Amino acid sequence: MKHILCTALAGLCALASYPQADMPEIDTREIARLDVEARLDWQLNRLDGSTVDSNTGFEGKYLVIRLDGNITDRLSYSWRQRLNKNHNDGSFFDATDWVWLNYDIDNRWSIAGGKQVVAIGGWEYDRAPIDLYGCSVFWNNIPCYQLGASATLRASASDRLTLQFCQSPFFTPEDRNLYACNFLWSGSHGPFSALWSANLIEYASGRYITYLALGNRFSAGKMALELDLMNRASSRQTFFFDDFSVMGELSYRPTAKWNVFAKMTYDVNHSRSHADLCVLPGTELTMAGGGLEFYPLATSRHNLRIHANCFYSWGRNSNEADVMRNKSLLFDIGVKWDMNLFALRRK
Repeated sequence: MKHILCTALAGLCALASYPQADMPEIDTREIARLDVEARLDWQLNRLDGSTVDSNTGFEGKYLVIRLDGNITDRLSYSWRQRLNKNHNDGSFFDATDWVWLNYDIDNRWSIAGGKQVVAIGGWEYDRAPIDLYGCSVFWNNIPCYQLGASATLRASASDRLTLQFCQSPFFTPEDRNLYACNFLWSGSHGPFSALWSANLIEYASGRYITYLALGNRFSAGKMALELDLMNRASSRQTFFFDDFSVMGELSYRPTAKWNVFAKMTYDVNHSRSHADLCVLPGTELTMAGGGLEFYPLATSRHNLRIHANCFYSWGRNSNEADVMRNKSLLFDIGVKWDMNLFALRRK
């Protein structure tokens, strides 16, 4: 049955892309645009009053190259490669965030395929990793870039519906025959914007976990509130409020060059099921903190950001490999820059 479903969905989706805020906006006149992004930080990590020396000091967080462009008026491509990411299983694609082709059938339908962002809702999940600081337990443990296909319908000028079929985020080198089916609504209506999804993800052969992710963004003038609600469930646990996460961020931009934000996350898994591989059973962790960003240079070709932030977590995280656990403090200060090296346009 699984193979029949996979074949049918693959035929339906053919090749498609998932438009996220993490994705670049591509100028239709550009044949190729090459950007390089880098982020360097100094951080302090303390656990229960003691400094974690292995996670304290200067660190090159990200070094990314991104190539975007249009082959024809309807056919576009995008490639983002993280140069500082380890390759697992001997695969160069492990450090490839995405590489895909997108074809616009008409003004409403588009299809594309390649390595894509797994279509899971939520604004924390949607943002590029280079632009995030303290994050939820779920975010820190979800492999969000996978090979797959999707089809997108522009239902209106403000709404997009995406159906995606891709490799499961939880595949292993021993078992690659695991898949996920994702349905995403992205909409923008006045002060409210949504990234909602329903996901069916295979975490072991023939075993599935479902996600219901409701990403909500409310904006009013210089202030914005992002509130993500995510519920996870399998056949072996209660469907609602047994295994879930809440992520909220309030930001204020007094000027174009400054952004001040406060953030809080809450991850809990009270189930006895081992279906959730991101937030392990027995976890109940709260994290709170905030920070500021300063943009001394922002042009159409270059962007420079200086940031500082501090987060503290308490409770229980069953994943001992995570940075944020009970009585964990993370202070971070750094700089990020985005450089456009060149852009080729049609005459």
